[in-house]
Amino acid sequence: MLDSLFIFLFPFLLLACFLLYWAGARHAYMNRPEVESGDAGSLDWHFFVPCRDEEAVVGATVAQLRGDFPAAHVWVIDDDSDDRTGVIVAALAEDDRRVHLVRRVRPEARTGKGDALNAAYDQLGEYLARDADRDRVVVCVVDADGRLDPRALELVSGPTAFGDPEVGGVQVSVRMRNVDDPRPLPERGRFANAFARLLVRVQDMEFAVSNAGMQLLRGRTGSVGLGGNGQFTRLSALDRIADAERRPWQRGALLEDYELGLHMILAGFRITHVADTWVSQEGLPHARRLLTQRTRWAQGNFQCVRYAPRIVSSRHYSGRGVLETLYTFCQPVAHLLTLALGVAMLVLGGVGSLVLWPLTLVLAALAIGPFVLWGPVYRRDHAPEASRLTAVLWGVALWLYAYHLFVVSARAFVRMARGRNGWAKTRRNAEPVTTGPVALEA
Repeated sequence: MLDSLFIFLFPFLLLACFLLYWAGARHAYMNRPEVESGDAGSLDWHFFVPCRDEEAVVGATVAQLRGDFPAAHVWVIDDDSDDRTGVIVAALAEDDRRVHLVRRVRPEARTGKGDALNAAYDQLGEYLARDADRDRVVVCVVDADGRLDPRALELVSGPTAFGDPEVGGVQVSVRMRNVDDPRPLPERGRFANAFARLLVRVQDMEFAVSNAGMQLLRGRTGSVGLGGNGQFTRLSALDRIADAERRPWQRGALLEDYELGLHMILAGFRITHVADTWVSQEGLPHARRLLTQRTRWAQGNFQCVRYAPRIVSSRHYSGRGVLETLYTFCQPVAHLLTLALGVAMLVLGGVGSLVLWPLTLVLAALAIGPFVLWGPVYRRDHAPEASRLTAVLWGVALWLYAYHLFVVSARAFVRMARGRNGWAKTRRNAEPVTTGPVALEA
């Protein structure tokens, strides 16, 4: 009976940690101060756009970056694409001296996004004058389908961002650009498109409010994470990491963006999150592609656990920062434990269900509520035209959507146990199916 009681009560411990973290994230989001703009002209801007078979989107991305930020340079890394990506960018570079093509060729190419970014870092170093002030040079990583807010450079130049010399990195919020697309799957029927629209919507909610809240909370604990899109870093910070680690982005990392943030804090730089500006990308309307992408992220999270001893002993991490980072590391493990406990509860439910079912109901209510409460917040800030009922239903959908974390955590664990660490990019929505491998190894 005691074993059964422990199995039923242990989820409450996990839930308590979740609720505490959620409350902190929500409070940080709801009480965030307005971000003050800075002088973007005081810094030199260089966009890194890693590409592998991106002919469907890269031209528009380069055009947007050059149009909205005419003083910036755009470095497109062609990771030995099988399509016309390199040809398209080469043509753009011929007509615009601020567009640069970084060519990579197999077998050195296609070894990970981190290696592609390192190649651009090396070429940028060769391009800059020897006496260049590398504290004033800022690198921004933008996905091949990314669209950056035209106000972004002003806001990330502000006094709480790169206006502070101790800040080495800035992450901006992420939005889903196709959230209002009425037919994300034009070749499919009404039901499939309704599901796809909802899937894109909850991804937008996830990034725009839930993840933004977590990042703002991390701003208070000194443990902000860098993302793979809309990631700004000071070149001198990348130099310091390269001096210690041989390269800024680590080879073979499946979460090279978050890992870079860990190295940056360990090197003594601060990272901040600016929620008042954004970069947009395509939300994934296909559940299979979403699971592929998130499995890679979960596995990358597992890989970053190896930094725990360094983080705990680092003088650059506060106590709160250590706790927040360790909590983040434990998320995939917590998902696996919760999954295992759920199975155990079903097995033992016949013995203790009559006594413990009220606890189960309380557990369910506390687990669902936080997700539902993000719905009205999202409506207020990003979809004011929606009804209050729709906002609540979106919150319920966000709760159901969160169950994919159990699936991807399990898949990531199995992949690691089998020694599979390779990955390929997630196929773009406009990309033909016939352009090569796009999924994780089975």
